[in-house]
Amino acid sequence: MKKIIIASTSTLHNGSYLDYLLPTLASHFKGIGNLLFIPYARPGGISHDDYTSKVSEAFAKIGIGVKGIHEFDNPITALEQAEGIFTGGGNTFLLVTQLYKTGIIETLEKVVKNGTPYLGTSAGSNICGLTMGTTNDMPIVYPPSFKTLSFVPFNINPHYLDPIEGSTHMGETRETRINEFHHFNSQPVLGLREGSWLEVIGNKITLKGDLTARLFRQNQTPEEITTGSDLSDLK
Repeated sequence: MKKIIIASTSTLHNGSYLDYLLPTLASHFKGIGNLLFIPYARPGGISHDDYTSKVSEAFAKIGIGVKGIHEFDNPITALEQAEGIFTGGGNTFLLVTQLYKTGIIETLEKVVKNGTPYLGTSAGSNICGLTMGTTNDMPIVYPPSFKTLSFVPFNINPHYLDPIEGSTHMGETRETRINEFHHFNSQPVLGLREGSWLEVIGNKITLKGDLTARLFRQNQTPEEITTGSDLSDLK
């Protein structure tokens, strides 16, 4: 049975890394002594070791140890033996490239769908959808495929931003970019605002957090989804 947290972000304004999620994570990873961390997205170019250290400091607050997947000789075996898994944020193009390059993407999908508890934030949540096609990141590397893990039957847009009234910004809004996506792709896209997350238990998908989410369907008017809503039938 799947047990997944898909969070828009790791850090809220003026907060410490993962602090706002720690009560939820203490329950989500209850009984787990050590977590396997996937640092491949490398925000700001941070090293795998430094990124893992940052995650370790956060999870130490709830009594969970952390080890990076890059520290293992065989990453596939590491995934198969993991008590729980966390994929952090950063650049989704880099993350997906590394998942394919290291040969672990199929194993990661299998173990999580078989019940290993999983947490994804930002880029690590982006990959929970059908494809990475609704990422906000620059294409700094070229992944073999845009296909991702399909933990939920739609795409995700983390860090979703609403248009700011009176802004002089002349670029596309997030809504415009998602509408462009829907000219070529049919799957729904859920815009997750900062501080919101999805809880996936088995086949049940629930919106959590204090804010609504923005749901986009091809050729339909976007709608606001209230927190606590069941998105299990969204496809």
